[in-house]
Amino acid sequence: MAKRTFAVIGLGRFGAAMATTLSQLGHEVIGIDSSDDRVTALADQVSQTVKLDATDERALRAAGIEDVDVAVVSIGENIESSLLVVTLVKELGIENIVAKAVTPLHGRILEKLGVTRVVFPEREMAMRVAHSLVIPNVLDYIELSGDFSIVEVPAPAEFFGKTLRDIGLRARYGLTTIAIKRAAASGTGSVTVVSPGPDDVVQAGDTLALLGTNERLSQIEQMLKPAKSSR
Repeated sequence: MAKRTFAVIGLGRFGAAMATTLSQLGHEVIGIDSSDDRVTALADQVSQTVKLDATDERALRAAGIEDVDVAVVSIGENIESSLLVVTLVKELGIENIVAKAVTPLHGRILEKLGVTRVVFPEREMAMRVAHSLVIPNVLDYIELSGDFSIVEVPAPAEFFGKTLRDIGLRARYGLTTIAIKRAAASGTGSVTVVSPGPDDVVQAGDTLALLGTNERLSQIEQMLKPAKSSR
């Protein structure tokens, strides 16, 4: 994975979590906020922290923002500031911009400004939690569009030792297995089989990443129910 440089503007809960995670993944991160406390709290966790007013173009230039690969604008509460910072960042020539939105209208305006990706952290987290409540075995849920999503689920015991062809998820449920995550042979960490083939065998403890329509994924609970033993 190539090392990239990120500027995270706004170090509230979302911005701080984003900055520290990107740093832990091995990337260069510049954390920016107007709060002394927030900047100080992240000083030892990211490559660089800067206290400045992100609505000041000269201050952004002085911090070297125009040289980053990706700008993450995580100012959500003050919508006016969020839009102004996005505009300034675009004028500085940064093409890849991720911005946090707090309302649908805020999100639509960000899209009109040409933001690469708009994220709604609270809405996305609520959707993940809701799916985990409705389908308890779902480990993670990612919405790709209004119609398609990805879920991560533990492989049921009846799948163990069978190939994906034998299990027939696509034929039975209209779901595509896009990855299999399992414990590493060394016993430490995990490995991921990306785009597994039909002859890949599901092992005990595997996690399956499944792609499908939301309608099809809503039936996944039936798939995860253990088969009833006949007496």
